[in-house]
Amino acid sequence: MEIHQALTRSSIIRNVLPRHEQGGVFAAEGYARASGRPGVCIATSGPGATNLVSGLADALLDSIPVVAITGQVPRRMIGTDAFQETPIVEVTRSITKHNYLVLDVEDIPHIVKEAFFLASSGRPGPVLIDIPKDIQQQLVVPNWNTPIRLPGYVSRLPKSPEFTHLEQIVRLISESKRPVLYVGGGCMNSNEELKQFVELTGIPVATTLMGLGAFPCDDKLSLHMLGMHGTMYANYAVDHSDLLLAFGVRFDDRVTGKIEAFASRAKIVHIDIDSAEIGKNKQPHISVCADVKQALEGMNKILEGKKSKLGIDFSSWRDELSEQKMKHPLSYKTFGEEIPPQYAIQLLDELTEGRAIISTGVGQHQMWAAQFYKYRGPRQWLSSSGLGAMGFGLPAAIGAAVAKPDAIVVDIDGDGSFIMNVQELATIRVENLPIKMMILNNQHLGMVVQWEDRFYKANRAHTYLGNPSNEKDIFPDMVKFAEACGIPAMRVRSKSALRGAIQKMLETPGPFLLDVIVPHQEHVLPMIPSGGAFKDVITESDGRSVN
Repeated sequence: MEIHQALTRSSIIRNVLPRHEQGGVFAAEGYARASGRPGVCIATSGPGATNLVSGLADALLDSIPVVAITGQVPRRMIGTDAFQETPIVEVTRSITKHNYLVLDVEDIPHIVKEAFFLASSGRPGPVLIDIPKDIQQQLVVPNWNTPIRLPGYVSRLPKSPEFTHLEQIVRLISESKRPVLYVGGGCMNSNEELKQFVELTGIPVATTLMGLGAFPCDDKLSLHMLGMHGTMYANYAVDHSDLLLAFGVRFDDRVTGKIEAFASRAKIVHIDIDSAEIGKNKQPHISVCADVKQALEGMNKILEGKKSKLGIDFSSWRDELSEQKMKHPLSYKTFGEEIPPQYAIQLLDELTEGRAIISTGVGQHQMWAAQFYKYRGPRQWLSSSGLGAMGFGLPAAIGAAVAKPDAIVVDIDGDGSFIMNVQELATIRVENLPIKMMILNNQHLGMVVQWEDRFYKANRAHTYLGNPSNEKDIFPDMVKFAEACGIPAMRVRSKSALRGAIQKMLETPGPFLLDVIVPHQEHVLPMIPSGGAFKDVITESDGRSVN
């Protein structure tokens, strides 16, 4: 209470009140992902603090800078099982980059300063500050000039990349015939350097789910996303490459599938800011532990000086991949007036000219949003990638709208994910945030249904979200949820009416919810089964044909 009381006296700190602590931490993540600056959330002790856990784990896995401040019982009562006591430092120790239990009020200035430094330096991540109630109630004249005391941490921060290592990488590029860039979230702050590197080399670019927007998706050298639901041509390129340039990535299982078969023909160069990631899943031939931005700057200088001597020409490789793009484009089928969810996202991309900030929940809609929206720049794509936390989309859009008040912010969500933090509609209304919500509503947990269709003989195991006693009606009614919070909303069922409905959503001032009814039989394709290789890719059929 003391912290919130103090915030009422601040003229520079804006407090956005979420209706649930999980909404608060996801909103802080959305702010950080959209802006590149640390997001901050506050929760009370006990259940308030534990409600932050999913968001902290998500921020750690996706390397998002977040500072979480929690209340705690008075120092003398810690360990006594007091009312609303939870040892949140111990609970979150393995899912934060660092955390603090404040035991002296004089330590608050340097702890806060350190927390923001830790959250945003090196590999970013979440930091938690736990403040007992009696500490909050003390009066103190703060010394804001206390220095940061982190000699061990600072000494372990990556140094500038060695010139000889960068020269080795350039030499490998000049010797290769079929190189591919494999780009992840670690390149979000180096998109300009990445574009220059691609211009100098002509190497095609495949991005991870976290890396979407680091390189423009509409560029002719973009292979778009690779991995389980990546494009055929991105996965083909990696499978047939002789040199894989892995920049700011961690060789996640959803990208690699069967690790032994991933890029099995290629020499691998891995550049990452976190030494723990290098060699963890896939052993590289050359590794550089450094900021990708600095590494790219160094290689660009080498390439600018030596390009004419290196004789780099990958035109035949690019032609081969262009042929793959023609043979295997992302596609979908239409069935009368049913709305293909992929079409809805294509229309949104067209009507926003690919400039919107997109947040998502987790599931099929997330993958379609990754596939069919063409992200032109970094920090347009906000999604729970490593943890896969449903309920992320709506509160993340809140954070993005606060960070970027002039941007178009759209939450592309599924009905299953949306309802997990539906209470944040109230926050959106009260804060008057112009967030657009496009729900791809199939009345099911769509991704689980897809796996049921593929691997469990289409047996439905608690994946229907509607009302079994009245399947013809949409349940629950998302439009009424919005109207209950004073947010305009509408439902669209037919393909021919969709364009006008999306235009109305975008043109309506303030927030708007559009409930798009889509068939539950749709599958996200292509799909490389978990633990599979490129040769195992599934490209055909859906729930209509596999049952």
